[in-house]
Parts: sequence; structure tokens; C-alpha cells
Amino acid sequence: MNKDALKGLLESRRARIDPTSVGLERTQRQGRRAAGLGLSQEQVDKIAGYGTRTYSRLVNGKIHDPSYPLLRAYANALRLTEQEWVAMCRYARGDDRDRALNPRSGKKVPGMWADAVEGFRHMAYITDQSYNLLAHNEPFSDLFANRQPPPNMMEWMLLSEAARTTLTDWPTVWAPYVLPQLRGARAILPDDCILAAIEQAVIADPECGPMYEERTTAQVHPDGQERPVLHPLLGPGWANICAAEPLSSPNARLMIVMFYPGVGPSHVRRPHLHA
Repeated sequence: MNKDALKGLLESRRARIDPTSVGLERTQRQGRRAAGLGLSQEQVDKIAGYGTRTYSRLVNGKIHDPSYPLLRAYANALRLTEQEWVAMCRYARGDDRDRALNPRSGKKVPGMWADAVEGFRHMAYITDQSYNLLAHNEPFSDLFANRQPPPNMMEWMLLSEAARTTLTDWPTVWAPYVLPQLRGARAILPDDCILAAIEQAVIADPECGPMYEERTTAQVHPDGQERPVLHPLLGPGWANICAAEPLSSPNARLMIVMFYPGVGPSHVRRPHLHA
């Protein structure tokens, strides 16, 4: 535990929250009152739903290995951002958060990412936590009929007839590795209605359904993989896939797909980058 960093983070956030903004009165008591007009420690305990002095014990490092539910309660009480939530867990526990603080954080990505995606010379796109397409560049549009990408990439990859042609060897190379990604997303986002609907359609599909039930692989992302593709303009080739996550949007994805024409693997695999 990094007690000083944890205390600095939480106390600075506490000082910036006006009690009246959460339906509480400003306290005149001294000592445990935040700087300025911020919440008192007792008020933070009340909002978080824990007993008096729990917050004091937390910020002073007297709760060793605090649980995620306790940290989450105080993170929400103090209105932490996703970045601050990650920092809080690292300072308090020495590891990353178990899941996003706000279940809808992965539904939006800062708008500057659209400009970043347009700057890639390879195919590139961004999806939210439900695999809805948020942004893409022109090379990515070329992969689809009428240059119109689908609204949801997971649904397209698993259920579209066009995908079963574009994604070469779909039954053996694509579907068995995309289906576990859906299962993994459902595990961490059980209340996501879009993913739930896709899962039900997959189970009902005569080709996808049996493969989904097999559970023979446990892939959660395609980063670093190479798969065959039939590009509608460039012909057969291989897609090298790079996957990343915008740090402010947990479970959203940036995908960069480098296409190399040819009937065999694109090139000698590059060695890992390391210092």
C-alpha cells in the first residue's frame, strides 16, 4: 500500500465536493473537515454506506488489503474517474481494479480518437464495450460492400453471411477464436443487453451455436494474430491484428488491421519489441 499517494488522491477529491451537491449540509466542525467547502470524513462514510471513521482508517493506511467492494463504495462516493479508480486500487492494493468503476464507461471514447484513427494508413477502427462501431478510417470501409461497415463488429463477424466469405476459413480460423471473445465479454458485462442479444442469436445459429457450446478455446483478444482475409478490392491476403484499449474507456477497443495481399502468410513474423 502507498499510504501517502492514496491519501493525497482521496483527500483532494473530498475537498472538491460541495456537500450541498449531494443533499448534505456544510459542516462547521473542524479537524476532519476537508479544505475549502468539501465533504467531511463522516459525510463520506455516510455516502459510501460504511460506519463512522472507516474513511479515516482507509486514508491513513489502517485498513490492510481493503476489499474491492469497500474501495468501490468510496470511489463512487468521491466521484472518481476511471483513471483515478485505477490509481486508487494500485495505491490501496498494489494491483489493478477488478472491473470498471462505471458500467457505462466503456460506452464512450474521447472524440480525439476519431482523428487518431483517421491518421492510420492501415485499416483501423474503434468499438465500445458492446462491440458497437464508434469510429473507423477509409481503408477499413474498403473491406465492406458499398463501403458501409456494420454497426456492430461482433455481430458481423459471427452472424453475417458476408463475414463468412470475407473472413477466409471462417469455420476453422475465425469463428472458434471470436466466439470466446463474446463469452469473455459476457462474463465481465453480464448486464449488457446488446451482448446478451448477440449471444442468444449465436446460440440459435446452426453453425455458431454448436461451436459456442464446445468451449474449446479461451481467447479474449486477437492481439498479435495473423488470419486470412478475402479483401473485396485487393483479393486474398492476410490480416495482422493489433488490439489495444483506450485507457479512459475500459473494455472499448482500438483495432489496427494490417492487410498483406497473397495466398500465404504475409511475411516473417517480427520479433517482440523489448528494451
